[in-house]
Amino acid sequence: MQLQHSVASGVVIGRGRSLVASVKCVARPQLKTPAVRREVKLMSSAVPLFSIAAVDAIYQVLKPQADYFATLDLPEPLVHWGHPGNMAVVLFAMGGYGAAYLGWQIRTSTDGEVVAKAKDMHPKLAAGMFFFFSLGAMGGMMSLIMQGKPIFESPHVWTGLAGLGLLGVQSLLPLAFASGTGEARTAHAYLGSAIMALFLAHAALGLQLGLSI
Repeated sequence: MQLQHSVASGVVIGRGRSLVASVKCVARPQLKTPAVRREVKLMSSAVPLFSIAAVDAIYQVLKPQADYFATLDLPEPLVHWGHPGNMAVVLFAMGGYGAAYLGWQIRTSTDGEVVAKAKDMHPKLAAGMFFFFSLGAMGGMMSLIMQGKPIFESPHVWTGLAGLGLLGVQSLLPLAFASGTGEARTAHAYLGSAIMALFLAHAALGLQLGLSI
């Protein structure tokens, strides 16, 4: 028997006779697909300091250069340890001797000739430290790209960027020396020592990163 269903009236009509029957409807719950939460994960929990566009821009600038150096078939130890080796020389020669040692000689030495020499060499070596650290930061990022590693994942990169920023502030403090007060000189000396401590921590994190790759 073919049946026609009238949902509105609840009547079932068959051929040859009519039957009135109550129709019980069983609601079948619809399964809803849970909304997928999409997150943009950007290599590091510290990324709020950088927008996605900024990080991508840095990557896009460095990637072609990293690809070029990859075609040169450089020895793997050079790619892996070249950056930390060069930066260690800059840290201890220009930073340790030029920035820290000569800087404190200016403040503590009573020998006029020593102070004069330190005043001549200290700003030059400190500026060289900032310059080569800036180049080294780009070189280190390219090294990570060549090794297929993200560039903003390790705390090593964040301590390096923080150190560069503080070096920029440090370079402005001597402009306040002409005020005649000793506060700017004192701030310059102790901030410089703090920056050196930060870069030593940065070097330890870099060694840890190099051994983990």
